[in-house]
Amino acid sequence: MPQLPAPAYPDEVRARLEADAKEVIARYPGSRSALLPLLHLVQAEEGYVSRTGMAFCAELLGLTTAEVTAVATFYTMYRRGPGGDYQVGVCTNTLCAVMGGDAIFERLREHLGVGNGGTTEDGRITLEHIECNAACDFAPVVMVNWEFFDNQTPESAERLVDDLIAGRTVAPTRGAPLCSYKETSRILAGFPDERPGAVEASGGAGPASLAGLRLARGEEPHPRVVSPRGESPRDARPHDPSPSEHLSSHDAPQQTSASDPDHPAGPVTEEGA
Repeated sequence: MPQLPAPAYPDEVRARLEADAKEVIARYPGSRSALLPLLHLVQAEEGYVSRTGMAFCAELLGLTTAEVTAVATFYTMYRRGPGGDYQVGVCTNTLCAVMGGDAIFERLREHLGVGNGGTTEDGRITLEHIECNAACDFAPVVMVNWEFFDNQTPESAERLVDDLIAGRTVAPTRGAPLCSYKETSRILAGFPDERPGAVEASGGAGPASLAGLRLARGEEPHPRVVSPRGESPRDARPHDPSPSEHLSSHDAPQQTSASDPDHPAGPVTEEGA
């Protein structure tokens, strides 16, 4: 059904957003290139990208609301409706799922009483499943407002959301200290994180992520992929992991069809028997 025009921001809010938006737009040779950070900017105002926010972006960049809507609905980091102070994303892509991501998501869904994209009644947490957190070497991974919580279990993830709801301090495995979803959106819009020590705490990649880089630089000997000529695999020495190798705190994956006696898998005959 046709909708009425989006309501305008209050005058004082619009004046403040315009000043910030002009600062963002000035960073780009073409104004329309500023659309992504401007969407984060309006999301920082309301906690999601509203119709008012999209109309604001369209007006300042000389775009149609359809062009802005096409971008805002394409990227999953832009909310389309109100959400919680903390967005808890559970990776359920292949490796995280095998290592327990599906079990974590199911535990949080039951514990919080919300489904995918749902927000708790107190407005503290929005739960969602994420296709990939780009941290497979720390699987399974949970992200809170885009900060990493590595090597999670259903139990540790449940403690995490309980701490967030109770207002207790929660420290990511790596990265900057947590802040609210609105504050995170403003940082993603390109404005500095002014919290004392936050930038210094952000750090770099974890040691597991850097293992390949160290090998490429020759800082560590390359591991043998195949057995030496004349030596059968069964006669090879047992592999002794180096200190740099990442060992998961729970490196046994969840049961699969191949390992679950109740759901055996294997080759079938041509007749499908």
